[in-house]
Amino acid sequence: MPNDELTTVATEYRELQQQIKDLEEQADTLKQIMIRECDIQQADKLQAGVFEIRYTLVESSRLDSAKLKADYADLYNQYVKKTTSTRFQVA
Repeated sequence: MPNDELTTVATEYRELQQQIKDLEEQADTLKQIMIRECDIQQADKLQAGVFEIRYTLVESSRLDSAKLKADYADLYNQYVKKTTSTRFQVA
């Protein structure tokens, strides 16, 4: 692929990434409006036409790997699993 064509592709990619970011911000604003309405109505479920909006507390348990590593390094090293991945970036 010629350099000018690759530059065009990279430019379009960056523009699309910005559009995605802008749309995510818009979606987050709409989400916050719905959350605020759930809070105002003190409801964890609201009906909005065909949509059911839920805002509920979810509890989960997670392993504190940093504390495990600090307190029991040998045990941590027995169970740690390393992975390899690739990273793509247009800067």
